Amino acid sequence: MSRKRNLAAAAAISAAAGFLILQTVTAPAPNSAPAALESETVIIEEPPAVEESVPEQCAYVWAYHDAPDLSQKLDAAVKTLHPNASGRVQFFGEDCVYADGRSTFSAIETDFYVRVPAGDLTDKEALGNWMAQAMPLITEIPREEIEGNYGFVEFWFEQTEAGQVIARVPIQKYMDEARDKTGAELFRLFSAAP
Repeated sequence: MSRKRNLAAAAAISAAAGFLILQTVTAPAPNSAPAALESETVIIEEPPAVEESVPEQCAYVWAYHDAPDLSQKLDAAVKTLHPNASGRVQFFGEDCVYADGRSTFSAIETDFYVRVPAGDLTDKEALGNWMAQAMPLITEIPREEIEGNYGFVEFWFEQTEAGQVIARVPIQKYMDEARDKTGAELFRLFSAAP
């Protein structure tokens, strides 16, 4: 029995020694960084936060914008042909409208409008000759002053408020097909009038 006692005593002593050893060693606290040696400095840097930029959305809306400099130039030019004529220019394109109300404009074409007093709205020869004199004033404007593509020239021949004839001349078509035309032939090519 003494052997059993000796084994039991040895087991008790071993257990007590193990318990004492465990009491002197402390485990690190959960979620703590490992202890550094006194001679080392540990610097933990976090990468800078990166903001992902999301492009702002806008709604596209057809729009006209006045072209004051070109309007002044056209108005002065058509007045050399008739002192009571007038001209104005607009850029046609799209406004990109943002949620905060601001917008940006992109021109698609440049359009010209000419108003001319006319004595006889049935004189197609005279109306066409007036168009033939006015079109070179527009096609000679430097291309860099035109935003987008060439649009059209809309002629309003006016006798009275109620009496008028309108002819719309697509500028590129005029340059391609009608530069050498005058009079009634030119008028009929671009007029909706019979």
